[in-house]
Amino acid sequence: MASLAGLGAYPAAAASRIKDLASFEGVRENQLVGYGLVVGLNGTGDSLNNAPFTRQSLQAMLERLGMNTRGANLRTANVAAVMVTANLQPFATQGSRIDVNVSALGDAKSLQGGTLLVTPLMGADGEVYAIAQGPLAVGGFMAKGDATTVTRGVPTSARIANGAIVEREIEFKLATLSSVRLALRNPDFTTARRIAQAVNDLIGMPVAEPTDPSNVRLTLPPKFNGNIVDLITDIEQLTVQPDLPAKVVVDESTGIIVMGQDVRVSTVAIAQGNLTVTVSEDAQVSQPEAFSRGQTVVTPRSEVTVNTDDKRRLAIVRESVSLRELVDGLNALGIGPRDLISILQAIKAAGALQAEIEVM
Repeated sequence: MASLAGLGAYPAAAASRIKDLASFEGVRENQLVGYGLVVGLNGTGDSLNNAPFTRQSLQAMLERLGMNTRGANLRTANVAAVMVTANLQPFATQGSRIDVNVSALGDAKSLQGGTLLVTPLMGADGEVYAIAQGPLAVGGFMAKGDATTVTRGVPTSARIANGAIVEREIEFKLATLSSVRLALRNPDFTTARRIAQAVNDLIGMPVAEPTDPSNVRLTLPPKFNGNIVDLITDIEQLTVQPDLPAKVVVDESTGIIVMGQDVRVSTVAIAQGNLTVTVSEDAQVSQPEAFSRGQTVVTPRSEVTVNTDDKRRLAIVRESVSLRELVDGLNALGIGPRDLISILQAIKAAGALQAEIEVM
């Protein structure tokens, strides 16, 4: 099926808060990752013969607890090696908790009922920033019988709410900065300039300057007494109307088409017709008469049908039509999503589509 964005009325782009259009320098998440063991599985863990890393991790853990299992034949199926990921929120303080995601690394069938053992979570610099542990919450499940197995969701992926404790804080003192940058989530010259104008109108002096399509630099004015947090608090609620480029996004694998409201076309004529060739095979059996010496013969029979849709006509799309008129004109041809994608690409190739086509 095709999905066309904006099939109703087309008002001007709605104004959005600066808080939703841009992020402030330094106010960002940091990704953490760790390797750990999940225990307590009901026979759905890793098979130690196929997952040597699970065996080595289990032996190392037992040795740390004072038990020597080197050379022993471990046959447990209640342990699984997992990767643990988390996002460290900006300005997270020591002792606060964050959510973690747990994913099976070996050939475990399910993590349901398991408990994650103490797992250090490291950042990109190799330092440990949090420690994760706790019972897993699995959204999927697997039920297995003698002849049938039913699986719903992903039973090898789980989540632990507030499952990690922050042990190390990221050193970043926002309040001591004299200037800060706003990074636009959708870089655009016009949007950056509008943000700077909105901030300058609020402050009453030129404290904001767009340096490029992606960044706007803010300088702390004297009346904020050196506290840039107050400046950020005042400007993040300002509303700005973002400017969007004319773009058509096409996902050929699913047949989804999304078109922005500023997409325009020059006058162009479009014809779309289908040629369908159907080949059907039907085997006929020819048998000899009774008591004869003939042989039974299978005779193939092919039927070829060619169907040309003569009802399709040449359609003219007027110059500078709106998105609604463009969609209505294309739908009037009675075309499917695959043909619609081809037509849009052909219009672009003809130089009549005043927009960028992005194929996903």
